[in-house]
Amino acid sequence: MNQKMLTTTGLLIAIILFLAINIVSDVAFKSARLDLTENQLYTLSEGSKNILKALEEPITLRFFLSQKVATRLPGISSYTVRVRELLEEYQRTAGDKLKLKLIDPEPFSEEEDQAEGYGLQGIPVDDSNTTFYFGLAGTNSTDDEEVIPFFSPNRTEFLEYDLTKLIHQLDKPKQKVVGIMSTLPVQGNTASPFQQNAAKPWMIVDHIRQLFEVRTVETNVEKIPDNIDMLMLIHPKDFSEATLYALDQFVLNGGRVIVFADPYSEVYEPPSDPKNPFAAMQAPRNSELSKLFDAWGLEIVPNKVVGDLRVAQKVQVRKGSRAVVVNYPVWIDLDNEQYFNTEDIVSAKLDNIVFATAGAIVEKGDVETEIIPLIQTGSKAMQIETSKLGFFGDPEDLVRNFKPEGQFTLAARVTGKVKTAFPEGKPTAEETDQKTEHLTESAEPINIIIVADTDLLEDKFWVRVQNFIGQRIALPHAANATFVSNALDNLSGSNDLISVRNRGNFAKPFTKVEDIQREAEQQYRAKEKQLQTRLQETDQKIRELQSQKKDGNEFMLNVEQQQEIARFREEKIHIRKELRDVQHELHKNIASLETQMKFINIGLMPLLIGIGGITLGILSRRRRKGLQPVKG
Repeated sequence: MNQKMLTTTGLLIAIILFLAINIVSDVAFKSARLDLTENQLYTLSEGSKNILKALEEPITLRFFLSQKVATRLPGISSYTVRVRELLEEYQRTAGDKLKLKLIDPEPFSEEEDQAEGYGLQGIPVDDSNTTFYFGLAGTNSTDDEEVIPFFSPNRTEFLEYDLTKLIHQLDKPKQKVVGIMSTLPVQGNTASPFQQNAAKPWMIVDHIRQLFEVRTVETNVEKIPDNIDMLMLIHPKDFSEATLYALDQFVLNGGRVIVFADPYSEVYEPPSDPKNPFAAMQAPRNSELSKLFDAWGLEIVPNKVVGDLRVAQKVQVRKGSRAVVVNYPVWIDLDNEQYFNTEDIVSAKLDNIVFATAGAIVEKGDVETEIIPLIQTGSKAMQIETSKLGFFGDPEDLVRNFKPEGQFTLAARVTGKVKTAFPEGKPTAEETDQKTEHLTESAEPINIIIVADTDLLEDKFWVRVQNFIGQRIALPHAANATFVSNALDNLSGSNDLISVRNRGNFAKPFTKVEDIQREAEQQYRAKEKQLQTRLQETDQKIRELQSQKKDGNEFMLNVEQQQEIARFREEKIHIRKELRDVQHELHKNIASLETQMKFINIGLMPLLIGIGGITLGILSRRRRKGLQPVKG
């Protein structure tokens, strides 16, 4: 009796303790989170945390989600949960500065009108005019708006970056200023606006103007203006020491730069010499920024361009009296994600990029910078001497003498702390402005992007331009402009925003199932093709027999021919049944395998733990029964 009471009392105490611990932990550890996902999908990066904790004004996020519709979309339902939970994590981290509103825009409701008013993208899901909303609208205290029209699963790995960027833009709403410093005529010929043949700005500049405020920075400046947030430096050449010093100090002071430098700029037009008409042909076409590159720990290999025969563009050349189409290895169209750094927001989602006589970026010297490739060639590219290009170059000769050497970097991100390229100070005899302190090293890690090509900016390599009622219409055939705007957009953020990188894919597919599915599908396709061939042969035989009828009278076929047709028709029905059986077996095997894999991944482990617990309990009970007290 006493033993039974002790057991009952123990159970009651255990239940009370269990409930008490749950209540206390719910209160004490309400904000505690343990993220066991492979890529820490539910843990904010330090950059996001810093931005959220430093918000200067209140921000309201309105998360529009059609809840009922989402439950009917299994492919996206789990992603909506992930977005909501991540937004809630943002709110917890930011505290009172960030307000989150969850809104379900029912059809024909005020909430749906509100979603449309913010410009969110509704997706029709069926014929009943049902629309699925899955977007975000953010506002600040001055009524600035930023939206994500629709959370595309294609950008799941950049979800945190997109959310942090939206919040950062609301916290710092001032439009960023891009300074363009170029020795190439990218902004056209503004000196003669009334001339009919005046050069128009390159389309890349029009593209940038849609996103940023653009200002011209002269190539002879001795100080980069303070109102420049990012500098777009194109084909630096013949710069004075004072201008190089201005660039050096701008970067050390936290200025963001994207450099387009080239070992052989095709678009560059050297100054003409009336006394020597061949001087322009022989003039060097390379950019020159080696003094700063040395300080940043990199080099663009001089006098060599990169060629890749696998992605070479075709060009038309004259061979005698006829035109011949040949591959031109130094004009390359990179059209596959293998060429792009999919971990970096700047290059991850590009379709294709066209480069022309681009150079190779390599590390140089003992400098504590990290050079992260953004765009690379394939593994069988080659460096080609610039002397083999130009007026006397022969594309066919380049192809004949092409010898693969390896992979080369065409665009890269450079980060890290650097020292000045001018340890002696400002290189001028003039009095240094007392208000301007000479910086000997960067206070924070620099963030710059280097592109070893200038020609990719020229219209002919990425866009066709049509004139429509006086307006220039751009028809891009390559993502060169997207790459440039991605880079500027990324550099326009703070160091914290730039540090928010790819967080990995949320969806974890059953790769084993997919492999087996592909293998089974290949087998099915082979069997299907075989059966389809038999089916066509049977139909042909039936048509041949039917064509033997006289005067179109089917009764003129003899008995043997009619039996043959009947047999072929039965065979046709049998073949169709085989086709259905093969397809049914394919789906059945895949479904069975998916069930097994889900059971192993989801159900087996808890089951094994449960069995282990029961087994231990039984063994423990038997052990207690075997221990009898020794009577003295």
